[in-house]
Amino acid sequence: MASAVNTQIVLKHRPDGMPRADNFDIVESPIPRPNAGEVFVRTIYLSVDPYMRGLLWERPPRGKPVHPGEVMIGEGVGEVVFSGDPRLREGAIVRGNFGWQKYAIAKPETVHRVDSDITPMSTALGVLGMPGLTGHHGIRQVARPLAGETVVVSGAAGAVGSVAGQIAKIDGCRVVGICGTDAKCAHLVRELGFDASINYRSQPIDSALESVCPSGIDAIFDNVGGDILEAMLRHINLHARIALCGAISQYHTLEPDLVLPHSRLLHRRRACMQGFLVHDYAEHATAAMTDLKNWVKTSRLIYRESITNGLEHTPAAFEGLFHGTNFGKQLIRVSPESV
Repeated sequence: MASAVNTQIVLKHRPDGMPRADNFDIVESPIPRPNAGEVFVRTIYLSVDPYMRGLLWERPPRGKPVHPGEVMIGEGVGEVVFSGDPRLREGAIVRGNFGWQKYAIAKPETVHRVDSDITPMSTALGVLGMPGLTGHHGIRQVARPLAGETVVVSGAAGAVGSVAGQIAKIDGCRVVGICGTDAKCAHLVRELGFDASINYRSQPIDSALESVCPSGIDAIFDNVGGDILEAMLRHINLHARIALCGAISQYHTLEPDLVLPHSRLLHRRRACMQGFLVHDYAEHATAAMTDLKNWVKTSRLIYRESITNGLEHTPAAFEGLFHGTNFGKQLIRVSPESV
């Protein structure tokens, strides 16, 4: 084993509102020792995701909370250094919930082998992982846009939104993305092939939607919630479908401010608004992953990664998610891919 010390990032105290880097501590502990039947993993990449904010509440809306003093939860990709199970050989690359730490112990049934055709391996946490599958399921199973329809994606420059919008384009739709900087707006149109983009920080959202969606909105893929969702709903067409993937603008209060009721609007437009989680459509994951791999291989699906070097920078990268500092998938490179 490369080191006798394990570096970990633990929750110091629960954030009050938006999380900050100083809500976490960096600690060192003895390197973990696997028991029979367990695997010992060296973390290579960590995923940093907005949903993690919800786990910092004492009583989260879903999932188990992270308590002060505990290692922060997080999915990672790593190398099996030692295996007590013949199904996983040493040297295998696996994905699992290893937490924010350099080394982790896991049960073999809780990790997933990363296929050798997934390259670079960082994509197993992004476009060829949970974010990619979320975008695929949200478009194909929930929003279900038809060729020629107008689709609007909020949080469109992020790991999930960028995939969702590109899949809608692959399906022949007109796609508009909403994000928070001019650089991201340009990226959506010039690199990802969106038809138009809106900077919600510098453009009045309603008038911008009127301008770029003159025929209304047929489907919405929402990652943001709050005022942006309210604005999009004001422009929906008859029989619109709204896929609620996330609500990053409202993650910092356990009970967000009430918004105007949607019932009359949805009824008048005979629209359907549905929340979903990636696990809801697990039976479609294999087919979806085949699509994603093929599209990436043929450059029909473009991805971008923001990779920060060093485990110690994970808290700052997490804080940055909520300020929109990342382009595409936010990752932490914890250790080299090969040692």
